[in-house]
Amino acid sequence: MLLSSIFQLGGSNKLFQDFLPIQILLAVSTIAQVGLIFYVFMAGLEMNLDFVLRAPKKPTIIAICSTLIPMILGTGIYSLVIIVDKKFLKNYVETYEYNRPQCYFIWSMVLSITGFPVLANILVDLKLLYTRLGKLALTVATHNDFYNWIMFALVFPFLVNGYRAIFSMLCVIAFILLSHFVLRPLLEKIVAKKPNKHDWTNYQLSFVIMGLFASTGLTDILGVNPLVGALIYGLAIPRGSFTEMLMERSDDFGSRYLAPLFFFSGGLRCNIVKVLQTVDLGFVVIVILSIFTKIVTTFAVTRYYGMPFRESLAFGLLMNTKGVLSLIVLNIAWDNKYTLEMTLIFTRLSLSIDQYTDAFILFSPFQLISAYAFSIMTLNILIMTFMVSPIINVIYRPKTAYRMNLLRTIQNLGFQTEVRILVCVHNPRHASGMVNILEALSGISVSSLRVTAVQLVELKGRVTSLVSAQLEHQSSLGFSQSQSQSQSFEDMETIASHFHFFAQVHSGNHAETSMIMSPFATINRDIYNLAMEKQASLVLLPFHKHWSSEGNLEVTKEVFSEINQNVMKDAPCSVGIFVDRGLNSLLNANLHIIMLFIGGPDDREALAIAWRMAGHHRIQLTMVRIILCGKAAMEDQKKESGHEELLSAVLDKNKERELDDSCVNNFRIMGVNNKDTIKYEERYVESDDDIPRVVNEFDQKRYDLYVLGQGKGRHSRVLSEMLDWTDFPELGVIGDLVASNSFGSYSSVLVVQQYGYGGMEFGKNYENNPSCYPPPIRKPPSRTRSLSRMF
Repeated sequence: MLLSSIFQLGGSNKLFQDFLPIQILLAVSTIAQVGLIFYVFMAGLEMNLDFVLRAPKKPTIIAICSTLIPMILGTGIYSLVIIVDKKFLKNYVETYEYNRPQCYFIWSMVLSITGFPVLANILVDLKLLYTRLGKLALTVATHNDFYNWIMFALVFPFLVNGYRAIFSMLCVIAFILLSHFVLRPLLEKIVAKKPNKHDWTNYQLSFVIMGLFASTGLTDILGVNPLVGALIYGLAIPRGSFTEMLMERSDDFGSRYLAPLFFFSGGLRCNIVKVLQTVDLGFVVIVILSIFTKIVTTFAVTRYYGMPFRESLAFGLLMNTKGVLSLIVLNIAWDNKYTLEMTLIFTRLSLSIDQYTDAFILFSPFQLISAYAFSIMTLNILIMTFMVSPIINVIYRPKTAYRMNLLRTIQNLGFQTEVRILVCVHNPRHASGMVNILEALSGISVSSLRVTAVQLVELKGRVTSLVSAQLEHQSSLGFSQSQSQSQSFEDMETIASHFHFFAQVHSGNHAETSMIMSPFATINRDIYNLAMEKQASLVLLPFHKHWSSEGNLEVTKEVFSEINQNVMKDAPCSVGIFVDRGLNSLLNANLHIIMLFIGGPDDREALAIAWRMAGHHRIQLTMVRIILCGKAAMEDQKKESGHEELLSAVLDKNKERELDDSCVNNFRIMGVNNKDTIKYEERYVESDDDIPRVVNEFDQKRYDLYVLGQGKGRHSRVLSEMLDWTDFPELGVIGDLVASNSFGSYSSVLVVQQYGYGGMEFGKNYENNPSCYPPPIRKPPSRTRSLSRMF
């Protein structure tokens, strides 16, 4: 309607040609409004009301304080804006006043907004999404975003239309109730008839889009901004796979093509050049106060709750991230109901674009924000958002924050120390096998396990939609799930049940579960940060192959192998890769474990883990030391690199042998008293042909589990040459041999890589290492003990 009226004015005369740029700008603004409607509709789809209502008390209070306090302080900042603004406006409108309560509220509201979608993307990029800081920031941002949308929908109409908006708001509230109690149940029935998202055609989805524009048109008729109708309609759509499919198909059209036009049109309104030409002390003070108001407020609140200084500062920066809602509020405040009429007048008057801008400001008595205030706040929004990532990278680095927890290995832990393990799985099958490994490690009565189990899910599509879905899943944990729940969250329920059952059966141990959604190419950084935060001593990863019914290892996903290798390249603690060939649970059977020891830091770590497993009364351990001699004992003369270069500068190879002998000798001495559960044997190897022969000799005894070291730092030419021919280098020479289908083994394998090559702590006396002492053996439960006490 707007475009047709404008183009009819010009026709084919010269007036139309002179003012074609203005008409193009208006056309862009109109199309941008459509894109903005789609964007707000997507925001409604992603909004999670259940999570907001069930949120804990602490995040709720932080969200309320970080919303209200900046609004109160913002009124004082806007008073300073008025003083500076009068001097800026003297060339435009000397008598125009922006000193109304509506103007104070709009400025304050923009300062209080936190852009949840932008924040979620920043946390994903910085790999902080699953840290303590990231989780709290997401929770608080969800609440803050919800509060601001409520103010936009219910309060903002009164600012624009005054008391005339009372009737409009009553009608909108009635429309909200109608959408929730009538429209939503009706849509749920329709969606339930087609649970598969692939059953929906574009023609059928077009009716959903028609409903979107009908909702926006209705709210516009009621005297409320059409964006409110888009938000209400988005909230009314049933959640689940249908919502995910709708966002996938609408994202490109709405968010990537049309919404940028809104930012373009907003940039045309922003006259930053003229603002910068009048920079003075008042301008600098306004910018600084606007930027730091919410940062300081959030920092003070989180410090009150005991958050560390750096985390509080980083949290304040994250909460100061601005998004689309800030620009929406500014642009609506700029617009007024006489825009169309004034446009038609100025088109006929043949004004230039600069004259059009000046006159538009002059004849807009219902404008709620001046050009100066609009420009300076837009500049503030850009600064606030772009400053977050680089500053957080400097002030908040998990490697620096947790530097005192480096060099964490199982070997360096005492047997009475709590063991913290980060378990990564991709599906419930992995979880079942990992629980069996944890059962074996939980046999020491004086040392408990603290397990953090995470499901690794590849991040695809919109970050905010997946994060919102995860928050919704966490908020509904323990409640019945809807039939439209995605497969990932269904798997998460099963995975959580496995680990919670482990914690219940093995009293004294603790288990928590969560999910990591991230691109697989960089998910190792999320694992790193989470392991640092949890102070884990061991990260357990599943092998990229699974045990099939035919008795072979079949590829699950090749990308899982890349994840394992990336984690092993840079891990803050020891890493174990578990090849599961149907390892039995200790609740149902006894286990026979074999540990093959050649030497080196990885084998010493594997021995420490196997020794802990031997503390379980249902486990028998056989430790075999493979002694290299002859050709097999020849040292690798290749130049060391990376961590091995550092190792060679501190510990020579003779010292490595001393460390190996020390741990093995202590194992032999202390294991003599437990001959029934611990055995020791030796085998000599002279060539590369002898290694498969020795391994095959013990494999014939059908052990349930191999515990092996990955093998870096052995300095053997034969082993280095064999490693070059392995199919799975992350398993090492022996692990690759046992895991290959051609070898014919039926045993599961746990391959260990030690962090720091032996847990180096300079100046430490390894002869007194607590890992060289055996764990106390848990005695079998007496027959009079009840089953509940046994489990």
